[in-house]
Amino acid sequence: MPFYEPGLEELLLAEVNSQRLKFTSDFSQIRDCDVHFICVGTPQKKDGLAADLTYVDASIASVAPHAKAGSLIVGKSTVPVGTAGRLAEMLRKVNEKVELAWNPEFLREGFAVEDTLRPNRLVVGVTSDRAEETLKEVYASLLKDGVPWIRADLPTAELVKVAANSFLATKISFINAMAEICEASGGDVTVLAKAIGYDPRIGSRFLQAGIGFGGGCLPKDIRAFMARSEELGAKQSLEFLREIDSINLRARARVIDLVRTDLGQDLKGKKIAVLGAAFKPDSDDVRDSPALDIAVQLSQAGADVTVHDPKAIEPARARFSHLTFSESIEGCVAGADVILHLTEWKIYREINPSAIKNQVNQAIIIDGRNALDRDLWVKSGWKFRALGRA
Repeated sequence: MPFYEPGLEELLLAEVNSQRLKFTSDFSQIRDCDVHFICVGTPQKKDGLAADLTYVDASIASVAPHAKAGSLIVGKSTVPVGTAGRLAEMLRKVNEKVELAWNPEFLREGFAVEDTLRPNRLVVGVTSDRAEETLKEVYASLLKDGVPWIRADLPTAELVKVAANSFLATKISFINAMAEICEASGGDVTVLAKAIGYDPRIGSRFLQAGIGFGGGCLPKDIRAFMARSEELGAKQSLEFLREIDSINLRARARVIDLVRTDLGQDLKGKKIAVLGAAFKPDSDDVRDSPALDIAVQLSQAGADVTVHDPKAIEPARARFSHLTFSESIEGCVAGADVILHLTEWKIYREINPSAIKNQVNQAIIIDGRNALDRDLWVKSGWKFRALGRA
């Protein structure tokens, strides 16, 4: 497997061995297929906030001439609202006997297999009963298990995904904004989050203050949503997302401020250990990783930065070859002036702070995820720092 996703390799091999799953680059091989899923990336454009739809457009253009009459092309990719309608018109010009539907994916990296086999809802944007019935056949086993089924029009189906991601980003940045207030007032954001999380109208998920969100979805999706709202003449509706994005990026800068508070403004020659490279645990995805962004900024400031991650070292090294990487936690923290905990892998929560204290130059740890046991580290003689906690 060229990337890490728990449980996927075993599932993939099982389906390949059963001959239920095959791979091809020959589009003529799809002529007998009833359903064609389009699952390609929609990255942010290099020259702006909007989504780059090159891969989606190319996929439709490649599949359409070979799709048999009566078959269904189903988009899974996250796209700006209005994309499906445009693609449906493009499809009609090439193959009017093929229909387009939109069925957004809601997969979490690190839980993609679970989210595929046991989704919390199925949203389908369709323009006919026939298209809906086809998709109900595809998802028959899930519907039998009681998974909620939501039929929508094409624009609504597109909006469901970006609205969900925008809400999650808002919740994460909200608690990080509260962390800023706690730092200014002497409060503790972890206690605050616990207290408001008991309110059933709010809930406790995504209320863990830290260095914010990253990866290949939330950052680019909220930016593309803003760009699309402006195209639609509704720019003011999503202006708040600009502040959500800003709060998210500020969280990374605040970790660097904490480093400078402890080590001084001049970081040249300071040895900094970074625990975590992936943008989240149980993944090796380093796209827009807050951890690596911080590591790079510290390196550019002259610090001697060493990074550890249980799964993401190779993809991180491929993108940031100038950084130093360690295969072991011990090698990463050796001689460190400060340790930064930036991706909340379970193995980092299991570190014995007493056991590594004699390996570092200064016993200072900055918990960028508010996931470590502060009392344990403090009792072990460490100076413990975290965002949103006095």
